[in-house]
Amino acid sequence: MQCRLSFQAQGSNASVIVPVILCGGIGTRLWPRSRAAKAKPFLPLVGETTLFEATLRRCRDRENFAAPVIVTGDAHLANVEAQLGTEDREAQIIIEPEGKNTAAAIALAAARLPGDAIMLICPSDHYIPDESAFLETARAAAALAEDRWLVAFGIEARTPETGFGYLRQGEPVGSGHRIASFVEKPDRETAERFLQSGEYSWNGGIFAFRADQYLDELQRFRPALHAAVMRSVAGGASDGRRFHPDAAAFAEIESESVDYAIMENTDRAAMVSAAFGWSDIGNWDAVHAARQQLPCSADRADAQGNLARGAAEIVDCRNIMIDSDGPRVSAIGLKDLVIIVDGDEILVTTKDGVQEVGKLSGVTER
Repeated sequence: MQCRLSFQAQGSNASVIVPVILCGGIGTRLWPRSRAAKAKPFLPLVGETTLFEATLRRCRDRENFAAPVIVTGDAHLANVEAQLGTEDREAQIIIEPEGKNTAAAIALAAARLPGDAIMLICPSDHYIPDESAFLETARAAAALAEDRWLVAFGIEARTPETGFGYLRQGEPVGSGHRIASFVEKPDRETAERFLQSGEYSWNGGIFAFRADQYLDELQRFRPALHAAVMRSVAGGASDGRRFHPDAAAFAEIESESVDYAIMENTDRAAMVSAAFGWSDIGNWDAVHAARQQLPCSADRADAQGNLARGAAEIVDCRNIMIDSDGPRVSAIGLKDLVIIVDGDEILVTTKDGVQEVGKLSGVTER
């Protein structure tokens, strides 16, 4: 068995909160900018830094957070290591032999951590502008996790989104609430009803729980997955700060999300309310909205809701975004469009079509 990692937070009387940063996937709805060679988390899509760098920065306060554990795959390893700052020199990297979804990725980190460590599960490709509110919410979640609750961040629902799952708030417990129910992505009418009720939050995929509690629940509800992860860790090997789980054992795992495997089954599911301006940057319309909120020096915006990055001219348009890394793009008399130029690939879509970009033929190979 490989030795468990040892972590300490520097703050007195503080929970040991270990950020577990998940770096997987390509972000196909952000094609053609997001590609297999350099995926969504490692691009400066909003502001001056990449989404991965911003995730690291949010968790750098050593009074509250231990050094991060990053779970990624070979495809992203070079980008992960290139974007780690000098402040992240104690970060540990777990390299998945293959992608098996979030339940297994989290379990790899849990199996390497002390049982009483509070894991803060952070997707590497989210945009969170209010970092002080994020820290406050993380502390509230950690307090619940110490009492052996498995805690989801209930993101403040600001619009009737149909692309997110929802959490229904239950009775108060500690610094949060029980989760009364998990709801799959609703239709528009249902999402509007959720918003009006005030009882529902978006499920943003950010969680907190004790490492041992997570593994106990995994063993309870997904014993085969738990056993395969433990064999993979026991047979793994370290290479400096990198850890390579055993590939043969890991291949036996059935891919499943943490929501389906654990959170929707446990009787210890809780939530904390999170109001920190979150976006999953899931498509080009979300990028447009975030860039309007936090423009970088390369962004040019106007009063009609248009935003351009790169060589572009916009005349008599409304609510369009142009992002070109080369050719000049000229737009006249258009509204509600996205135009992206990346090398020899060009994407033109309406705002209503941004969710379908990932369905384009060959996106994952190009």
